[in-house]
Amino acid sequence: MSSESKPVRSEEDVQFAHIKFSTQIIKRLGEELNPSFDQSILELVKNSYDADALKCTVVLKNVTELGGSIEVEDTGDGMDGNGIRNGWLVLGQSHKSLQKLSRLERISAGSKGLGRLAALRMGNMASVTSIPYIDPLSKYSLVIDWDVFDNAALVEEVQLPINHTSPEKNEKVGTKIVISGLRQSISERDVKKIARGLILLSDPFDDDPKAFKPTLKAPEFKQLEVLVAKRYFDDADYHLVASINNLGQAEAKILDYRGEVLFSADHVDIIGKDKAKIYHCPATEFNLWAFLLNATTFSTRSTTIGEVREWLNEFGGVHLYENGLRVNPYGNSGNDWLDLNLSRARSPEERPSTNTSIGKVTVKDSKGLLSQKTDRSGFIENEVFHQIKLFCYDALEWMAKKRIEQAEIRRQKERVASGTISQVKKEDVKKLISELPVETRVSFEKTFKAYEKSQEKVVKNLKSEVQLYRTLSTAGITAATFSHESSGNPIKIITITISSLEKRIKNKLGSDFDEVFAKPISMIRNAIESLAVLGTTTLKLLAHDKRRPVKLDVHKVIHDIVDTFDPFLKGRNINLQLELADGNPFLRGTEASVESVITNLLNNSIVALERSPVGQRIIKIRTTVSATSMEILVSDNGPGIKDINIRDIWLPGQSTNPNGTGLGLTIVRDAVIDLGGESSAQVTSELGGAEISIKLPILGIA
Repeated sequence: MSSESKPVRSEEDVQFAHIKFSTQIIKRLGEELNPSFDQSILELVKNSYDADALKCTVVLKNVTELGGSIEVEDTGDGMDGNGIRNGWLVLGQSHKSLQKLSRLERISAGSKGLGRLAALRMGNMASVTSIPYIDPLSKYSLVIDWDVFDNAALVEEVQLPINHTSPEKNEKVGTKIVISGLRQSISERDVKKIARGLILLSDPFDDDPKAFKPTLKAPEFKQLEVLVAKRYFDDADYHLVASINNLGQAEAKILDYRGEVLFSADHVDIIGKDKAKIYHCPATEFNLWAFLLNATTFSTRSTTIGEVREWLNEFGGVHLYENGLRVNPYGNSGNDWLDLNLSRARSPEERPSTNTSIGKVTVKDSKGLLSQKTDRSGFIENEVFHQIKLFCYDALEWMAKKRIEQAEIRRQKERVASGTISQVKKEDVKKLISELPVETRVSFEKTFKAYEKSQEKVVKNLKSEVQLYRTLSTAGITAATFSHESSGNPIKIITITISSLEKRIKNKLGSDFDEVFAKPISMIRNAIESLAVLGTTTLKLLAHDKRRPVKLDVHKVIHDIVDTFDPFLKGRNINLQLELADGNPFLRGTEASVESVITNLLNNSIVALERSPVGQRIIKIRTTVSATSMEILVSDNGPGIKDINIRDIWLPGQSTNPNGTGLGLTIVRDAVIDLGGESSAQVTSELGGAEISIKLPILGIA
């Protein structure tokens, strides 16, 4: 057929289509984007902030039961029909990139409406009533019945009429949202989280009269509001004030509790040797208040340690604010996003922890460079976010350095003063002896010289022990750093790479793979597991919660340690046998103490077995329990205790292992004493190697 004979289609043949959404999408988005009650309510409150409200009140009615309601009412600019239709009801459209300042010069929180949807879906019904600032004689209202949506096939099938009426006399400009027929009840714990979230939402530590002030009509809110208003900042021993300007240049200073500047730093001081570095992020401020929570510090103050601890327990941590509003979850309990506790574990001296400090990072006018995750669980961790964290890390390191320098100067003065005082006292004693009668002077001089000699020996031993602990501290810090770094990318990369190699080799060799490469690859995997155990074990031992006295299930601790060590033991062909008594004996103590005992005894047996020629390597952990005590026996089939007196194995620095520290059993002894128990050793056991016995008092058996 020629081209001339082909039919020509008219414009009437062109058809258009649109993407349509099932109402199930609305339901799923509402359920999956609703991480918690407090975050859902905060999304509605943030809408009030965007509307230039100075006040926003949240009322919870009968929420402890199903079918309760939540009311969120503000004094903002409100919305007309067009605002509801083309703004409030539009999902997925962000105004953040426009970065337009509001009437009160606020930058939009930038919600895409998805968080609002999650909040509105908490109930069976949702309504909005709004009186606009530009037309205060008009009131616009809308009701959403979610049952109607759920019964419809497509979203566009559901009509939502917007009513236009006149406001009542007592109604003012602003917006009120009511969510009724709650699908879940809200517990008292959730109410407290809502109260805390509202208090912290708009920097409660600032005194700006134009600041946004959300409130919750609940006793929990009043209690926390009173607590946050106390502001114990004046009791902080150190206040770090650091900032980045729009050019990426940083500066910082440290103030004492009187507000006087102790140290100050320019950009080069903070970044250190890399003098060309700048921070590629928006202008940022970082404030951290660090407290010395001890009796000596608070002896001259009007507040008590208990009051400050309670305040820090509720509001401590480093909170992150963007354009005036707090970003969740930074600063929440358990969210140590600046690794304060890890840094303190690596180098404990003069560093704050999440329990002894409170801080805030304030990012101004981020110009859309920072974006929150859709589920509002923090920022998408792009390069800008990492630059802000890097700045905070650098500022904290500079602060730690200056405080350590100050502490070292203080210690040097104390050493000099101590030596001087000691020498003066020594001369005073000699003078008194010289004034004694001749017949008694000789005897006293002889006794005093013997005393001097013994003291010199004590000092020498103490210096040697201090040096040993310093060496071990360095090793521990290095191990903690190695564990933290290796447990992340390196081990993952090795694991992924070996899997990739295995797949490629199998494709090349086929059936020959098992004969040639299966065993070496299996050995590499076992080595990776052993390496991972070393890393996770070290980091677990550093956990702060494990150093708190609690009611402790000893058998559970033993099982947890054995599970952790399992890949490591298999890699060394060690058979660990558990013979635990019936029941679960428990005591009052710290998990760290019991872990230290079991871990060090296991390590000792592992080292002993590595030096043993035996084919099958065995470690046995056996427990026996009475009404008031329990005994833990750890034995192995190694060479036993040789080349050292059994009484000396508990002394620091005493070891028959050329690469050993000689501190493992010292730690065991001291930890057992702290737990109120006693330890002993046998040169040989029924397995042939050494046996260590630990006896601990218990509270009972579960």
